[in-house]
Amino acid sequence: MIISKHFEDSEILQADMMDIVKRFPDNHFDCLVTDCPYRISSGGSTGHDSFLRTDKKNLQSGRLFEHNEIEFSDWLPEVYRVLKSKSHAYIMVNGRNLSKLQSDAESVGFRFQNLLVWKKNNQTPNRYYMQQAEFILMLRKGKARNINSMGISNILEVPVVINRHHPTQKPIELMQILIENSTNQGNVVLDPFAGSGTTGLACMRS
Repeated sequence: MIISKHFEDSEILQADMMDIVKRFPDNHFDCLVTDCPYRISSGGSTGHDSFLRTDKKNLQSGRLFEHNEIEFSDWLPEVYRVLKSKSHAYIMVNGRNLSKLQSDAESVGFRFQNLLVWKKNNQTPNRYYMQQAEFILMLRKGKARNINSMGISNILEVPVVINRHHPTQKPIELMQILIENSTNQGNVVLDPFAGSGTTGLACMRS
């Protein structure tokens, strides 16, 4: 988990995110930006990294990572609790899991704000059209609040990062766009699923 402060040091906590988030009081964080675990389409080799699965059964079921059995409904209530009123939440997701994520998020109190499209510079083979985009579900807690750059498109064209050690790493530039649009200097950003640490780096560069 990453707790990032604008223009200050970021704090990285390595533990079960459910245990850590419960330590924080209500209405503590200014924004959520995260690439949460979810089942993905099968295919391709994962290599031999310790946090990736290599057995065929789990890969075919979309369980690429060792620890992605967690459900949206398991962590969304706690994340909602620790976010401040009028805050924005950005959650990365694919088309297969989008409706489930939105439904579970709205059931705990989040409100739909927008659906952003991350247009990548690569294409993933598929029998039903080549995949060249992922989605970012933008939610809010409480009343609506404008983003800082209201002229920006909901289609974000940022080149994908190629990292064989972390096949779903998100570009720093992509996370930086979201952070700069929904936070101000001194705000605190929460990423309960830190991954490769992109969110923290984006905060420090914003």
